[in-house]
Amino acid sequence: MEAIQITDDFIKLGQALKLAGLVSSGVEAKVVIQNGEVKVNGEVDTRRGKKLYPQDVFEYQGQEVMITDGD
Repeated sequence: MEAIQITDDFIKLGQALKLAGLVSSGVEAKVVIQNGEVKVNGEVDTRRGKKLYPQDVFEYQGQEVMITDGD
């Protein structure tokens, strides 16, 4: 499982997909999220603005990514 580190309290799902390198643009992130292709903590979530916090896990195309904090 990959991990991305954030320094703020949360990161939005669309931003996290881009940061992890799973999509190349915000537009692509919006499309795959709205199409139900992304899971957050095991459940499909279609909200691009969904806030992810440390320990949350999202999945796209079989790749899982955990959010970690700066500590």
